Amino acid sequence: MREDFRRWYSHNLNTDIEMLVFGDRGYPVLLFPTTMGRYYQNKDMGLIDAVRWFIDEGLVKIYCPDTMDGLTWYDKAVHPSERARRYAWYDKMLNEELVPGIMHECGVGKIATAGCSFGGYHAANFAFKHPEKVGNMFSMSGAFDIRSFVGDFYNDDVFYNNPIDFLPGSDKHELWQMNIILGTSDWDICKDANFNLSNVLQHKNINHWLDVRPDAPHDWPIWKEMFPHYLSTLR
Repeated sequence: MREDFRRWYSHNLNTDIEMLVFGDRGYPVLLFPTTMGRYYQNKDMGLIDAVRWFIDEGLVKIYCPDTMDGLTWYDKAVHPSERARRYAWYDKMLNEELVPGIMHECGVGKIATAGCSFGGYHAANFAFKHPEKVGNMFSMSGAFDIRSFVGDFYNDDVFYNNPIDFLPGSDKHELWQMNIILGTSDWDICKDANFNLSNVLQHKNINHWLDVRPDAPHDWPIWKEMFPHYLSTLR
């Protein structure tokens, strides 16, 4: 399995971004780490090995970037407005730098986004905000409402990076074309969040699969079962 390390300077963030890339061809999957995780977390925790067959067969090429959790929603040392503004910059980096580069490199018009836990938030936020660039969205035990990170503060940067808020009013036609899977489990601490997002999608008649696994907690073993299953549905 080919593994490449990449680092580049982001003009949107004014800092370097690091990333691991697995595979040399196939459908591109942008895979985010969990809360405060680094670009190597999904490899270290075995999620990449769980889908090694797809990579070795040239079916997917997986991109694992850093997030800015510690400088955005989780940075309690700065005002919520600054947390939200920084995350808006991160989203701009994804939308203007990373994802167009991935699309060009792979010769495709759309990518897949995926992630576990808070990585599921990143995957869903980008996919629903920019559905013209995303054909598949796979969330595993994701959380989707960012308001708990900002208290009573609210502005456009919060609204437009909070899928539970902006998705109900979105009329982007690509949402109805997307392959959407919300994975959760009976003992998942984010189970309610997945049901809430599913309700929003149902209300808009957006087709999706709410996959509720039995007898499993919010942890890596169930995510390593989910991810290869979900990749088998790529379209």
